[in-house]
Amino acid sequence: MREIISIHIGQAGIQVGNSCWELYCLEHGIQPDGTMPSDGSAEAHDAFNTFFSEIGSGQYVPRALFVDLEPTVIDEVRCGPYRQLFHPEQLMSGKEDAANNFARGHYTVGKEIEELCLDRIRKLADNCTGLQGFLVFNAVGGGTGSGLGSLLLERLSVDYGKKSKLGFIIYPSPQVSTAVVEPYNTVLSNHSLIEHSDVVVLLDNEAIYDICRRSLELERPTYTNLNRLISQIISSLTTSLRFDGAINVDISEFQTNLVPYPRIHFMLSSYAPVISSAKAFHEQLSVPEITRAVFEPTSMMVKCDPRHGKYMACCLMYRGDIVPKDVNLAVSNIKTKRQVQFVDWCPTGFKCGINYQAPTVVPDGDLAKVKRAVCMISNNTAVAEKVSSQKPGRILQPLKRTMRKLEMKVWMMKLVTEKSTKSNISMRQFVYERDKN
Repeated sequence: MREIISIHIGQAGIQVGNSCWELYCLEHGIQPDGTMPSDGSAEAHDAFNTFFSEIGSGQYVPRALFVDLEPTVIDEVRCGPYRQLFHPEQLMSGKEDAANNFARGHYTVGKEIEELCLDRIRKLADNCTGLQGFLVFNAVGGGTGSGLGSLLLERLSVDYGKKSKLGFIIYPSPQVSTAVVEPYNTVLSNHSLIEHSDVVVLLDNEAIYDICRRSLELERPTYTNLNRLISQIISSLTTSLRFDGAINVDISEFQTNLVPYPRIHFMLSSYAPVISSAKAFHEQLSVPEITRAVFEPTSMMVKCDPRHGKYMACCLMYRGDIVPKDVNLAVSNIKTKRQVQFVDWCPTGFKCGINYQAPTVVPDGDLAKVKRAVCMISNNTAVAEKVSSQKPGRILQPLKRTMRKLEMKVWMMKLVTEKSTKSNISMRQFVYERDKN
């Protein structure tokens, strides 16, 4: 048996995890209480136990740990429809949050819960006969996701050195930001992502918002919409781990297939087709069409243009009603039209895998059920666009604007307090005097 433990850290990691386990249960026919249907409509198989462990009562429990420094988000899981699915000890929460502060998550508040987290992970690992590795879900813009996430990654490297660590990381975006310090938290957590992760799949709320608006025709997408789309990508990437497959059947294969040098392991991902339920009755895209779609910049789950860079590696994972002949034709078309540029020191090859398990969607959701889908994970030099967007120069721009506004308010308050005759000066005069000083 080759088991995988999922670790969900912070608000974003937990909410994405909630959507993922909801989808896994639907795909494997597991009910919200962890049991199989009594009518025998779903059957367990060997690969099934990669993500779930079976306990004596015939109940299946996820091999997962949910961790947050404050209880609000974890309580939603404890009181939600899947509350009976998870073991209570796998839902861990502290009493105060990290307040969007990397240092609190890494050195103070996070440090207090560190040993308890590792103890829970140790129990999950002891319940495995052949642990493959870890999937880590977190956002590096927040204090818990960046601080505690980095801390746990460092400890996992020490305690489980040879086990693979695959991260699904939500990177902050300038246009969709909840805190001015997000870039600082990101820069501080980058060291752990580079040194202590084997593969990192970047995700970006801004890019996923745009996909939801454009493809699902949602005027104001919610986090639930975003998380369900993210869960489709993660489900597609892990399909071969949970069902019989031909490519990436082992978590270490992601590193073998995609990482040319250990530190160059930040991946782009894309998924097609993303269509709404209303359009599904009128559209059924062919294999060449969905293959072309995943190479488009508008399909990328990170706000960057892959055409500005070159590919070092590329994996295409197909699901559903697909035959190898169609895949070969689709890839040949991409190569013939030279739409994809590879670096000159890497062979121009595509890794392709087919899994005949059709994509599953959440009932009454916005995503339409389709016969076939493809998920691409690629190593492209254009990912530098996303990473460089967190440079200190760019970080300081919003801070400078904030400081100027604050300075203006302090100056005006000073004038009013002193009841000086200067309180009647015009704004233009004020700006002139401030810049002069």
